[in-house]
Amino acid sequence: MVRCDVLLPDSIDSDFIGGFPRGMRELGYVEGNNLVIEWRFEERFERLPDRAAELVRLNLDVIVSGSSQAIRALQTATNTTPIVMATSGDPIGSGFVKSLARPGGNITGLSNLTSDIGIKQLELLLSMVPKLSRVAVLVNPVNPSLAAFLKNVQSAGQAGGVTVLPLEARTSQEIEDAFTTITQGNARAVIVPTDALFIQNYRKIAELAAKNRLPSMSQIREYAEAGGLASYGPNLTEQFRRAATYVDKIFKGAKPSELPVEQSSKFELLINSRTAKALGLTIPQSLLLRADEVIQQ
Repeated sequence: MVRCDVLLPDSIDSDFIGGFPRGMRELGYVEGNNLVIEWRFEERFERLPDRAAELVRLNLDVIVSGSSQAIRALQTATNTTPIVMATSGDPIGSGFVKSLARPGGNITGLSNLTSDIGIKQLELLLSMVPKLSRVAVLVNPVNPSLAAFLKNVQSAGQAGGVTVLPLEARTSQEIEDAFTTITQGNARAVIVPTDALFIQNYRKIAELAAKNRLPSMSQIREYAEAGGLASYGPNLTEQFRRAATYVDKIFKGAKPSELPVEQSSKFELLINSRTAKALGLTIPQSLLLRADEVIQQ
């Protein structure tokens, strides 16, 4: 019997994390038979270090996480217990691994290349919103991976003559405050990067964007399904499923330091045509044909 604990902010949607136990079953593990999975959720981000320390004291076989804040807390708590990232926006820039090919420590797993995704998201917004000149980007300053994301979007915006307005939000209330600032700053669209807080509030963010008549783009498909204009990024459910392959290898004796970090290879584009219509936007036919899914209603 082997044991794997999963540490996540309470904000991670159950639809995402369901990919992990499914991946373990596909590899021959049966909970209650040869596998124990303990789920650990902490809705208060400031308490993640304490929860991480508690897990480390249990001498677990593997710990899985899908949040930069939780991974940081685990990294601080241990340099020996294997840690598998189900997703990470910038594992090198965040200091989780030395390189993708050779992580070099006790952390490995998957990267969703969040920093590069921002450039593509801005490009997609520009193709959907005519004469777009000011774009807001929500940023959670406690998420280390978002610094590279913002820098890349700002560089791409500068090259394209687009002003990028970063707005910090650490709490649900600050997200609402950010939208007030967005409208006052005359931004005409919003990019929502992947962050545990923003995932927790993706429905609220989609509603705020709609209320303020702002075209918005996120990485998770659920955001577009909730009423956001579009989403572009890897499938997080699939990443949690892929994390199971790392856990399996570690159970069988592999060292995290020698398991290369896997980069997402498939990116999904969802467009909500109902939202586009409500915003008075006409999505180019070429873009609709490129989309993996066009939400009609």
